[in-house]
Amino acid sequence: MNKNFYITTPIYYPSGKPHMGHAYSSIIADIFARFKRLEDYNVLFLTGTDEHGQKIQKEAKKNNKEPKIFCDELSETFRSLTKILNLSNNDFIRTTEKRHYKSVLEIWDRLVASGDIYLDKYSGWYSVSDEAFYDEEELENINGNKVSKSSGSNVEWVEEESYFFKLSAWSGKLLEFYKKNPNFILPSSRKNEVIKFVEKGLKDLSISRTSFSWGIPVPKNEKHVIYVWLDALTNYISALNFPNVEDKKYKDYWPADIHIIGKDILRFHAVFWPAFLLAAKLLPPKRVFGHGWILSNEKKMSKSLGNILDPIEIINKYGIDQLRYYLVKEVSLGNDGSISMENLKNCINNDLANNYGNLCQRVFSFIKKNCNNKIPRSDKLNISDKKLLDNLKLSLPKLIDLMNNQELNEYIKIVVSFSFDANKYFNDSEPWAVKKKDPDRMKTILFTIVQQIKNISILLNPIIPNATNKVLTMMNYSKEYIKIDKVINDDFLNHDKELDNLEILFNKIENDN
Repeated sequence: MNKNFYITTPIYYPSGKPHMGHAYSSIIADIFARFKRLEDYNVLFLTGTDEHGQKIQKEAKKNNKEPKIFCDELSETFRSLTKILNLSNNDFIRTTEKRHYKSVLEIWDRLVASGDIYLDKYSGWYSVSDEAFYDEEELENINGNKVSKSSGSNVEWVEEESYFFKLSAWSGKLLEFYKKNPNFILPSSRKNEVIKFVEKGLKDLSISRTSFSWGIPVPKNEKHVIYVWLDALTNYISALNFPNVEDKKYKDYWPADIHIIGKDILRFHAVFWPAFLLAAKLLPPKRVFGHGWILSNEKKMSKSLGNILDPIEIINKYGIDQLRYYLVKEVSLGNDGSISMENLKNCINNDLANNYGNLCQRVFSFIKKNCNNKIPRSDKLNISDKKLLDNLKLSLPKLIDLMNNQELNEYIKIVVSFSFDANKYFNDSEPWAVKKKDPDRMKTILFTIVQQIKNISILLNPIIPNATNKVLTMMNYSKEYIKIDKVINDDFLNHDKELDNLEILFNKIENDN
């Protein structure tokens, strides 16, 4: 079986500082990447920045900087974000890199060779902000301005010479591709949106611009630059050393297993991208998952509303594990989700501090006082001990399936329920009451609960890696054993070595009032 797995975030447009949407996409992708490593896959996790286009050129000019210098500064901000979010990405690509230029020019040459590119004139509505073209029915008038219905961004009428991609010729082929690959677009609601869009018939796509210069020049006609989305999407294969299709990296990891993106760029990834690839005689990715928007108190975040929640500020105040957990617990993956500081605090207190964190603190404090600070060995497990452990172990196939189908919320719900059950087991078993009359039973209770903490920690590791690594390290549990298959195996617990001290994992947040 192929044990390679390739996952990507959207490639971020660094025209401003990172926001909660960037954080959410990246955290989601990181969780799936980490989970596949638990399954012992060789994971390639890519993120990066899309640095060409009119918007970048305008912003650079506004800041009195050359576009490349402007991009260097902003891209570094996004690279720093990968560390702040504790991402496990293997690569960070920039579209201003030489390896990327080579890939884009090869794609262009292949599309020319296939007869899918022609030169004509373009006239229509264009959004500089979205780097996207819109049809009349996709626009609305607000305060005398034409804006995109989907993004709310202003559009302007553009007339210029342009190269076109024969997207119209790919409607039927794309519909056939979707039919043969029913899980190419998830969730299913997004798939239905895309299919309806394609069924209406596709128009040829303008793929070059002459009104600005910041981009990759079109071969043999350098007054044109390649449309930013044809350029940007290619990053997923330029990171694999394409056009060298014999390169080990390309052969091991393409087609990508999944692109994690926001719903606002689904059309580019689920329509344009597979069409480009098929026309270039390349395989499309296996899956595109379009998640919803992060809302603040039920409204889209905006400066004018004053409801922007800065991920870095939240991390600095409460911690990265706390934000990671809250975002994926609170927001139903695939749907829009509203977040608030109040709900964040409640989630940290209830799920992290009072549940998992409290369980670990209570159990290991008790072991330190009553078992020479060593994990005791088990005597004979009784029905309640077996039930606690077996319920989790029997759920493993379902949990693996949930994660591999991006049903993250159901996964978290089940794993967290095991933590609540473990707390209840510890309370009901009362090791403090049985330690004098039946010390062997006390040891068995403690062995059982430690085993369950180990299991829960491994399953939560992709979501809250800092806290769970602290717990497993404190238990002297080796990093190479942090794997899914070790959940059903208790042979790797170290009973002979003293436990390290366990610091408080999650501080309880007091109400401001």
